Amino acid sequence: MLGDREKQMQNTKISLVIPAYNEAAIIKNTVEAALEFLEKSFFDYELIISDDGSTDATEALVRSIDNPKLRLVGHKPNMGKGAAVREGILAANGELVVYTDADLAYGIEAVGELINKLRSKNADIAVGSRKLHPQGYEDYPLIRLVASRLFSFLTGLAAGFRYDTQCGLKAFSSSAAREIFSRSECNGFAFDFEVMMLAKELSYSVEQLPVKIVNHRDSKVQVLRDSIRMFGDIFKVRIAVKKRLEREIDSD
Repeated sequence: MLGDREKQMQNTKISLVIPAYNEAAIIKNTVEAALEFLEKSFFDYELIISDDGSTDATEALVRSIDNPKLRLVGHKPNMGKGAAVREGILAANGELVVYTDADLAYGIEAVGELINKLRSKNADIAVGSRKLHPQGYEDYPLIRLVASRLFSFLTGLAAGFRYDTQCGLKAFSSSAAREIFSRSECNGFAFDFEVMMLAKELSYSVEQLPVKIVNHRDSKVQVLRDSIRMFGDIFKVRIAVKKRLEREIDSD
């Protein structure tokens, strides 16, 4: 949590975006925890829940919470996490925009730490990294750990950077967020890689914050199936991003 002095300096509007798909079991607690943290930490903020076509009570539970700082956006049918994050971020009107997962896997306090990193380094983007934390992959099942490490290695080969692209905690200046997400097209789990690929190609500065998972739950990712799909997607995304930006340059 930010101290009183830090809070007095926080006159920038913060938008926190949380994508959600069939999160009825946790969404109310997540929203309440996020609102409590934001209220204690920032003068001006908004919390945006981006519903990715949930078929359970997620939408109704969010609507049941009466708070003027809470906004609900979304679409039907389910399109994928990338689509939900994109819709939430493009709907945000804060000067700094952050997104994190509905289970608050890295703890809600990590949102404040990431914002501090972004501001203190005067960066365009700040991202969480499990690779930089000594306990970043603590208690990971072996198959998920191997898949995550292999995916990180392949993204390094494909894009030439070593970010923990699949860490679901990222912060952006509003201008960087809008320029990147207005160009992003990937709706699946490879969207995080696409975002960082666009950040690199658009020459945005990136800072990293070591993080570890503090809230464990069963992942919705089917490790073998989704890993194979993502491994193929990263090379397709790399080519697509470069071609997309080249077309923009040629049309100017």
